[in-house]
Amino acid sequence: MENYKLTIEMNDQRHDFEVHEYAHHNGETCKLRVFKDGEFVAAFQPDSHYLLHLCQNPAGIEEPMLHMIADHLEAHFPFGGKHYKV
Repeated sequence: MENYKLTIEMNDQRHDFEVHEYAHHNGETCKLRVFKDGEFVAAFQPDSHYLLHLCQNPAGIEEPMLHMIADHLEAHFPFGGKHYKV
Protein backbone atom coordinates (compact mmCIF):
# COMPACT_ATOMS: atom_id res chain seq x y z
CA MET A 1 0.00 0.00 0.00
CA GLU A 2 1.08 3.55 -0.66
CA ASN A 3 2.24 6.12 1.89
CA TYR A 4 2.89 9.73 0.97
CA LYS A 5 3.33 13.24 2.36
CA LEU A 6 0.62 15.89 2.14
CA THR A 7 0.95 19.62 2.82
CA ILE A 8 -2.03 21.88 3.42
CA GLU A 9 -1.75 25.68 3.49
CA MET A 10 -4.49 27.26 5.61
CA ASN A 11 -4.67 30.69 7.28
CA ASP A 12 -1.07 31.41 6.23
CA GLN A 13 0.11 28.30 8.07
CA ARG A 14 1.66 25.16 6.65
CA HIS A 15 0.38 21.79 7.91
CA ASP A 16 2.40 18.69 7.01
CA PHE A 17 0.74 15.28 7.14
CA GLU A 18 1.61 11.74 6.17
CA VAL A 19 -1.05 9.55 4.61
CA HIS A 20 -1.10 5.74 4.90
CA GLU A 21 -3.36 3.57 2.81
CA TYR A 22 -4.70 0.49 4.62
CA ALA A 23 -6.43 -2.35 2.77
CA HIS A 24 -9.24 -4.23 4.44
CA HIS A 25 -10.03 -7.83 3.60
CA ASN A 26 -13.39 -9.51 2.84
CA GLY A 27 -14.33 -7.04 0.10
CA GLU A 28 -14.40 -3.95 2.31
CA THR A 29 -13.00 -0.66 1.05
CA CYS A 30 -9.58 0.73 1.86
CA LYS A 31 -9.13 3.30 4.55
CA LEU A 32 -6.77 6.22 4.43
CA ARG A 33 -5.20 7.20 7.73
CA VAL A 34 -3.66 10.61 8.26
CA PHE A 35 -0.76 11.29 10.65
CA LYS A 36 0.79 14.55 11.85
CA ASP A 37 4.19 14.44 13.54
CA GLY A 38 3.85 10.67 13.81
CA GLU A 39 0.48 10.79 15.60
CA PHE A 40 -2.72 9.40 14.07
CA VAL A 41 -5.10 12.34 13.57
CA ALA A 42 -7.86 11.25 11.15
CA ALA A 43 -9.14 8.44 8.92
CA PHE A 44 -11.19 8.55 5.74
CA GLN A 45 -13.06 5.93 3.75
CA PRO A 46 -14.49 6.13 0.22
CA ASP A 47 -18.20 5.50 -0.27
CA SER A 48 -19.81 3.72 -3.23
CA HIS A 49 -19.27 6.87 -5.34
CA TYR A 50 -15.61 7.02 -4.26
CA LEU A 51 -16.11 10.21 -2.25
CA LEU A 52 -14.28 10.27 1.06
CA HIS A 53 -16.06 10.32 4.39
CA LEU A 54 -14.51 10.85 7.78
CA CYS A 55 -14.23 7.64 9.82
CA GLN A 56 -12.28 8.92 12.80
CA ASN A 57 -11.03 12.27 14.07
CA PRO A 58 -9.14 11.53 17.30
CA ALA A 59 -7.19 14.81 17.09
CA GLY A 60 -10.35 16.91 16.80
CA ILE A 61 -9.26 18.55 13.56
CA GLU A 62 -11.66 21.32 12.58
CA GLU A 63 -14.04 20.72 9.68
CA PRO A 64 -12.49 23.17 7.16
CA MET A 65 -9.11 21.44 7.52
CA LEU A 66 -10.74 17.99 7.21
CA HIS A 67 -12.41 19.09 3.96
CA MET A 68 -9.08 20.31 2.58
CA ILE A 69 -7.39 17.03 3.50
CA ALA A 70 -10.21 15.02 1.89
CA ASP A 71 -10.04 17.15 -1.28
CA HIS A 72 -6.29 16.50 -1.57
CA LEU A 73 -6.75 12.78 -0.94
CA GLU A 74 -9.52 12.47 -3.54
CA ALA A 75 -7.26 14.20 -6.08
CA HIS A 76 -4.30 11.94 -5.28
CA PHE A 77 -5.78 8.46 -5.01
CA PRO A 78 -7.38 6.76 -8.04
CA PHE A 79 -10.72 5.96 -6.43
CA GLY A 80 -12.60 3.46 -8.49
CA GLY A 81 -9.42 1.48 -9.00
CA LYS A 82 -8.99 -2.15 -8.07
CA HIS A 83 -8.34 -1.39 -4.39
CA TYR A 84 -11.50 0.64 -3.95
CA LYS A 85 -14.27 -1.58 -5.28
CA VAL A 86 -17.27 -1.57 -2.95
